[in-house]
Amino acid sequence: MAKLDFGRIGVLMGGFSTERGISLKSGNAVLQSLKKQGLDAVALDIENNSLPQNIRLIKNSAIDVAFVALHGCFGEDGQIQEILEGLEVPYTGSGVMASRLALDKIASRRIFQIHNLCVPRYAVIHRLTFHKGYGLWEKVFDFPVVVKPANQGSSIGLSITDSRKGLNKALDLAFSLDETVLVEEYIRGREMTVGILKNLALPVVEIKPKNRFFDYRAKYTLGMTRYIVPAKIKDEESRRVKQHALAAHRFLGCEGFSRVDVILKDGCPYILEVNTIPGLTETSLLPKAAKTAGITFDSLCLRLVKSAYEKKKN
Repeated sequence: MAKLDFGRIGVLMGGFSTERGISLKSGNAVLQSLKKQGLDAVALDIENNSLPQNIRLIKNSAIDVAFVALHGCFGEDGQIQEILEGLEVPYTGSGVMASRLALDKIASRRIFQIHNLCVPRYAVIHRLTFHKGYGLWEKVFDFPVVVKPANQGSSIGLSITDSRKGLNKALDLAFSLDETVLVEEYIRGREMTVGILKNLALPVVEIKPKNRFFDYRAKYTLGMTRYIVPAKIKDEESRRVKQHALAAHRFLGCEGFSRVDVILKDGCPYILEVNTIPGLTETSLLPKAAKTAGITFDSLCLRLVKSAYEKKKN
């Protein structure tokens, strides 16, 4: 498909989730790349979850294809995808159901288990059950444990705690963002991430944060994290990590692209989650891995637009 055949490209960004600021950075990076390449691209700032208002915004923009750069709820939970399908506008990334499954850490983890992928041991804690005091302590593993909201991205609301006192604080934080929380064993291993582009697993990236874990500050503060691309691991380990990451992407039914977060311990890749709309600035992890594979940021953006049309055709 020639560039001129892409028509008007709407870059959907912003949103109203806790990840709005990051989404605006991703969306603007994509927008500038597409414009620089001579394409007709416009920004669509999604400011709320009003169905009529967003339908009107998309219709009035007269776009031919949507580049979804919305992180978090409404962008990664299938809602905007459902609107675009109703309007018959092709869009980048995964479909409605795959998006919902990937954002839901509990549902996706159960699918990984069904398909024999390694995941950390975990317990599901509900707000109502927690406040009644039922079934919490007997479900919690030896400390330290990881506490995270079931439906958040960018490590927002995530804590690692070493004590019961710390656990209460971590649960309060997670419950401030979600009704359901995941408490899981802390895997002492090497943090990795694998970008997926169509059916290709990109070079493995090792993440080495200065903090104890790769939290929001470590992700988005310059100098707080070191990235090694490709990761300095054995060839067999690299092959296994990429194989398991691609399997996780496929088992959820993801399309186009994603980024799979992994902890590598004793040669075993533990799947943490699949991000259906990972960061898309030139310094984000998926573009870093793509660059190592010889794919420039501009080329990556074009490939994703093309994949939207291919998905609709198929």
